[in-house]
Amino acid sequence: MTVQAPIPPPLLIGCAAGFSGDRTDAAGPVVDTLIARLAEGPAGQRAFLIFETLAERTLALAQLRRRADPEAGYEPLLDAMLRPVLARCLAHGIRIVSNFGAANPRAAARHIARMARELGQPAPRIAVVEGDDLSSPAHQALLRAELGAALDGLRIVSANAYIGAEPIAAALDAGAQIVVCGRVADPSLTVGPAMSHFGWAADDWEVLGRATMAGHLLECGAQVCGGYFADPGFKDVPGLAEVGFPIAEIAADGQCTVGKSAGTGGCVSEATVKEQLLYEVHDPAAYLTPDVVADITEAEVQAVGTDRVRLSGVRGHARPSRYKVNVCHEGGWLAEGEISYAGPRAEARARLAAEVLRQRLQGLTLRVDLIGAISILADDAGRALAATPDGGARDVRLRVAATHAERAQAERLGREAMALYTCGPAGGGGVRCTLTPRLNTLSCLLPRDAVPVRFELLESAA
Repeated sequence: MTVQAPIPPPLLIGCAAGFSGDRTDAAGPVVDTLIARLAEGPAGQRAFLIFETLAERTLALAQLRRRADPEAGYEPLLDAMLRPVLARCLAHGIRIVSNFGAANPRAAARHIARMARELGQPAPRIAVVEGDDLSSPAHQALLRAELGAALDGLRIVSANAYIGAEPIAAALDAGAQIVVCGRVADPSLTVGPAMSHFGWAADDWEVLGRATMAGHLLECGAQVCGGYFADPGFKDVPGLAEVGFPIAEIAADGQCTVGKSAGTGGCVSEATVKEQLLYEVHDPAAYLTPDVVADITEAEVQAVGTDRVRLSGVRGHARPSRYKVNVCHEGGWLAEGEISYAGPRAEARARLAAEVLRQRLQGLTLRVDLIGAISILADDAGRALAATPDGGARDVRLRVAATHAERAQAERLGREAMALYTCGPAGGGGVRCTLTPRLNTLSCLLPRDAVPVRFELLESAA
């Protein structure tokens, strides 16, 4: 007689950050809610807290910080995000998974270990996931084999593969309480804990596809709770100033229900979930991740209570054979200058100022925006797709920008913008100029076996 293993209880995963620079007070209500639900839930239920803090160029900026300081290069808000909740997470068995390691996961792990000691906690078991970083000279031949002459003359700042959930799951299976990653795919922060909790195989495409879309709903933080959704009078969201962050309940078959932290503002509705479900999805039948190709063409979204929405019907197909890799490189300089005009004929004066700059800055291609009259709907060449009907805006801020490979050439823009104070036209004020190093990006695909991934469990993270 075959005895079936008991089905593990649903897994709880709360998200407390959707990007680097997100609110640092989001984790508290999420952890409070997770603790309450663990107390009320069945035996064997587990909870995770995830922080998603990387965007496409965040890693390049982190690499630049690491160049300046070998102990830097991880999420700069790590302490502010994690310290308020770390002790409670450890005390209640809430495990933490994040990509806040950025360009220096080991340094992040050491920082967390110090944080735990300062909070009077026993040394947590911290795992570091590695293999995504392809920035070293040893990887140049690998990148060149895919990018060829496109790499000629470039000064690479960072190169990272979007790796998947397997090393996260393996680290959790090995007993890690905290898993620190660099560039893993955003949904993998959710898929890894689900694989570990439910014992899913790495080729169980259906459940991996469902968990991936659960992770996709969580990865942008408050966005699915009404944050980025809000549009007053059209899509009203209550309590936006105190918007909550999401919590997903994932079942053993991968189906999920999404809610938010208790006592917070915002809302989780069929509409917020649908918007987030389609966010950055180029093909609903084939959402490519390193873990699975998810298919949402038959997905169903259904409200099952106040601020509770169930996602079902997601399918999964075999994962891609290659990893996506982003290569960031130095891209010259971005110069920006701004000046304000107000009152009668303000828009005409701003347009005249822009024309003065065009004539003075020969050799630079300028981007001109008239903020308050036309900016977002103009293009880089200054051609307006829409404009004020009479061209008579009375409160206009002129913004002019240009890029150039040489710093000295880019600096010309700031000097000329400053000169508008007295060189005309009349009534300009509030000049502000900036000069910023620019980062550009190339992307390619690399065979999975060319990017070996691994984890290491650091018992003391010393």
